[in-house]
Amino acid sequence: MVEIKTDTSLDAMRAAGRVVARALAAVRETAAVGVTARALDETARAVLREAGAASPFLGYRPSWAPAPFPAVVCVSVNDAIVHGIPDGYRLRDGDLVSVDCGAVLDGWVGDSAVSFTVGRARPADVRLTETAYEALEAGIAAAVVGHRIGDIAHAIGRVCRAAGYGIPSGYGGHGVGRAMHEAPDVPNEGRPGRGMPLRHGMVLAIEPMLIGGGGDGHRTDRDGWTVRTADGSRAAHAEHTVAVTDQGPRILTAP
Repeated sequence: MVEIKTDTSLDAMRAAGRVVARALAAVRETAAVGVTARALDETARAVLREAGAASPFLGYRPSWAPAPFPAVVCVSVNDAIVHGIPDGYRLRDGDLVSVDCGAVLDGWVGDSAVSFTVGRARPADVRLTETAYEALEAGIAAAVVGHRIGDIAHAIGRVCRAAGYGIPSGYGGHGVGRAMHEAPDVPNEGRPGRGMPLRHGMVLAIEPMLIGGGGDGHRTDRDGWTVRTADGSRAAHAEHTVAVTDQGPRILTAP
């Protein structure tokens, strides 16, 4: 069942989204050659704590997970697509990093992700990351009243495929509200005009994930969480929490 949020609820979700935006900005500022992935998590924890917010990631354990997630951010480096556990790995010059972060404030969730390069960027990584953001923008532009979920999926997939990138099968966006994962699912590829109609008050996490090598295959590490490209190529991930409104898409996790 899809929960339709009131305008007051959307304002409350915007407050949670601002906390997420601040956390991601702080993480990006912290990220540098030699800094550990765990330090990025500590930075995000400090922002959440200062805001009086909780983390929907910390302790989260879906049915397929072998253990609860141990951090407040996912830090996925190079060939890791999503769900990377921040550990003692020290960032290196040229690493492509994706950071996913959530916040719970007054019972409402915000969820967003960014991708960036530490140090000197490879041209291929710049193109991959820019395309991830272009796909995100296309998906957001399609999140309007009267469209359907398939229109968002098609907009994202068209950008990714036109650039020659893969899309990891089985992963995509989702509804957001009182819980981090709500109905409906929001695929990163699909047919326009299909799926659930979009209504004022629906809130969606729109999150393109791109595989640089062009294939769609992926594998999961022994930790049971980290998802990597099957071909070892690099990946990028971009995400915003977006409200569908009569006035157009409202990005709740914008800075």
